[in-house]
Amino acid sequence: MKSSYTGEFNFTKYLEKVVDAETILYTGRVIAVRGLEVESEGPRSVIGEMCTIKLRDGTMLYAEVVGLDEKIVKLAPFGPTKGIEVGCEVVASGRSLMVPVGKNLLGRMINAVGRPCDDKGEIVPETYYPAEASPPSPNERTDINRRITTGVRAIDSLLTVGKGQRLGIFAGSGVGKSTLLSIIARNTDADINVIGLIGERGREVLDFVKRDLGEEGMKRSVIVVATSDEPSICRLRASQVCTAVAEYFRDQGKDVMLMMDSVTRFAHAQREIGLANGEPAAQKGYPPSVFDMIPKLLERSGTNKKGTITAFYTVLVDGDDMNEPITDKVRGTLDGHIVLNRKLAQAYHYPAIDVLQSISRLSKRVSGAQTRKAVGQLRTWMATYQENETMITAGIYAKGNSPQVDIAIDKHEAIEEFLKQEEYEPCSIKDTLDKLSVLTGIEIPQEEYVENPAEFIPTTAQIVDAAKQVSSQGQGN
Repeated sequence: MKSSYTGEFNFTKYLEKVVDAETILYTGRVIAVRGLEVESEGPRSVIGEMCTIKLRDGTMLYAEVVGLDEKIVKLAPFGPTKGIEVGCEVVASGRSLMVPVGKNLLGRMINAVGRPCDDKGEIVPETYYPAEASPPSPNERTDINRRITTGVRAIDSLLTVGKGQRLGIFAGSGVGKSTLLSIIARNTDADINVIGLIGERGREVLDFVKRDLGEEGMKRSVIVVATSDEPSICRLRASQVCTAVAEYFRDQGKDVMLMMDSVTRFAHAQREIGLANGEPAAQKGYPPSVFDMIPKLLERSGTNKKGTITAFYTVLVDGDDMNEPITDKVRGTLDGHIVLNRKLAQAYHYPAIDVLQSISRLSKRVSGAQTRKAVGQLRTWMATYQENETMITAGIYAKGNSPQVDIAIDKHEAIEEFLKQEEYEPCSIKDTLDKLSVLTGIEIPQEEYVENPAEFIPTTAQIVDAAKQVSSQGQGN
């Protein structure tokens, strides 16, 4: 009997099922629980592979392979070890942690394995990205020549940031890191925000989402959360998950603003895992793997040929020591740093940005000539005042002794007002540059208000080549 169906049969969905099917399952048995780690005899697995531990009550606990010792597999569980006993079955998945990504993530909050944790239902992904991935090749990077607006006057004027640039926000506890991030998230002209709240208190997560970010800010944001009470592997992988989400949107051609609070807690999580796994303690108790993983994480942001990831990473400076190991490592890896000063915060100067201690290494690439001139003038006045502040405040300095100091004193109050900004005060790039122009007396043309005001600035190589040509022509004559 012949079939009446004459259409073309589609095998695609069946092939996908076959590819994803688990044909062989490798299993093992729990033999010990030691602190943060679970030890298992088997299964056959590799470092970074995801496994499930089957508890007696039928529940499944995710765990990741973090160490191998002959036949012993060391696992870091993504949840409490309560309920795990000797003999529990361990099943290897055959794959590392993959993050479900897609446009449906916008406006949602997800956890360290990419699952929703905002009580808004399941998320249907478009595809999956690996949580742990290699940074783009240097040859795949594109030039950073476009300015990104943060909405923070002190940053947009004196520490101008380019699309695809990576900066650190360095501060001790309680100086205003999270508040600064919320201002940027609400006011940036980036297409999408990806925000990683790593090791935060549960209360702070809710405050950030509802109070700081708000409904409008949430519409174009994805938040990845791993609170301080979660296992160290959750805090570690959440940092990589939010980076993977940002990579997805970058590959869609978007300009992404990635904010991670904080890299310090990422380092603390890896320290806990590394020490539990038998790594030797190196600088201030940090094992060598911490200093290997930090650049691998931070280098994943930036530009590629499709889009950009502009990244702000907060660093909790232990004891306000700017030379402690994590601070020093991150500062040397990124394209600039913003230092928050506790004395400024105590004086109710918000945001508490210490401009003279901060730097954006690419600011000159994304600023016009007159803007750079105005910035240079302003920083000169600030440096002059700071150098003579002790004499000024003590009443030792007599007006008229130095014209430079005199004008620095005259401009000091106006500069302080310029750098201060209320938490909910909107500040466009036009408003920022207008005020900068009035303050310095240097006219900034409208051509420098655009996204790429320095597009036609020649490179160092081009300037050198031009000078050589002029020199050779002169010798020829």
